[in-house]
Amino acid sequence: MLVDSHCHLDFPDFAADLDDVVARAEQAGVGTMLTIGTSLAAFPGVLAVAERFPNVWCSVGIHPHEAGAEAGVDAARLIEMARHPKVVGIGETGLDYFYEHSPRDAQAENFRAHIEAARITGLPLIVHSRDADADTARMLTEEAGKGAFPGLIHCFTSGVDLARTALGLGLYISFSGIVTFKSASDLRETAKIVPEDRILVETDAPFLAPIPHRGKRNEPSFVARTAALVADTRGENLSEFTLRTTDNFFNLFTKVARPS
Repeated sequence: MLVDSHCHLDFPDFAADLDDVVARAEQAGVGTMLTIGTSLAAFPGVLAVAERFPNVWCSVGIHPHEAGAEAGVDAARLIEMARHPKVVGIGETGLDYFYEHSPRDAQAENFRAHIEAARITGLPLIVHSRDADADTARMLTEEAGKGAFPGLIHCFTSGVDLARTALGLGLYISFSGIVTFKSASDLRETAKIVPEDRILVETDAPFLAPIPHRGKRNEPSFVARTAALVADTRGENLSEFTLRTTDNFFNLFTKVARPS
């Protein structure tokens, strides 16, 4: 069984054929999917998808793009929303200096609130970092000094220094379809250094479809392509890699019920 550890099934891209998308994932061996919260305003739709399918779970969080629009949200509110049995993670949250749709100070405040919520609940923190390696590493390190928290950096595209910092703090690293792109040779080198018990795969659907689907709408069934490429890059047997990444997901997201 494979797991898509990060997708956005509530997005309009899937509105017309969500049942078919989930069915195709199951047919491809993707037994569990995690659909991700990006704003509190949109969270009811995220939760509705998770409640609709027994093998879909969700997170609650505010993407850095939304940090300005949803400023001032504290850990207590996130913790309360995370009490629902289908909510298994905190985020996505973090820093995005590429688009900077929100002010950097609002992103940082948002990030710290999510880290606090992850620390208190024990639910994994789902980190987004783009063009913000140094500040992401600094804030994660500072916050870890206040107490440990579980988590991962999703859709990893950063440099090896951030990978080493995250791994040193006990976090996991998740790779998306970007790792299959011809231009991603540095990223594939980073994939080789991640310990076998700390690596995950994801789609980030509907974005970032892997080769040979690049340019099309991404969907959870395509995570198999990413898993195959990463396993090959690492020189690992695909079946063993699939089992290992699945075990890693359930070791991290302990609130998720593993299919029997």
